[in-house]
Amino acid sequence: MFCVSISSLPFRLLPCPWFSSFSSSSLSLTNSRLSTLSSHASGSRVPSSAVPLFSPLPFCFASRNRNLVTCRAAEYVFPDPIPEFAEAETERFRTHLLKTLSESDMYGESCEEVVGICTEIFNTFLNSEYGGPGTLLVIPFIDMADTLRERGLPGAGEAAEEAVEWAREHVDKDWEQWTGND
Repeated sequence: MFCVSISSLPFRLLPCPWFSSFSSSSLSLTNSRLSTLSSHASGSRVPSSAVPLFSPLPFCFASRNRNLVTCRAAEYVFPDPIPEFAEAETERFRTHLLKTLSESDMYGESCEEVVGICTEIFNTFLNSEYGGPGTLLVIPFIDMADTLRERGLPGAGEAAEEAVEWAREHVDKDWEQWTGND
């Protein structure tokens, strides 16, 4: 079994002639067919053992029959967000952010408002987008900084930075503990 990284191939990749007619989730081609489809710029045929796999699909597997290469799309479906997890994690986030930002003189009387905005955006993200490790996005943290700036509140960048640092440290680990996948 093997996997080919396009960036590591030592030769130029050619357009995939069967891409436009590709309609199923798997495709089988013989090495001889691939070697016919692929050639060096000089026009010479490439030995079948050196044929680049330029499939539109991310993974290719060699079968026991050396003349057959099967390409299959890898599919992984992330779990749906868990509202109970989102509620608990949002509260932990809010508590941490309020404590951390309260220690800074930068926020003054607007500390509660800054924390409220960040918490609302974080909660919305957890309830609608977050589905476990691999789904923590930077977008909600950018939204935090942008919203705080638009409202003229102090420390927008610092609050968003603190929020993303906390999330990177805790959210995926807390999800694993919550779902029992640690």
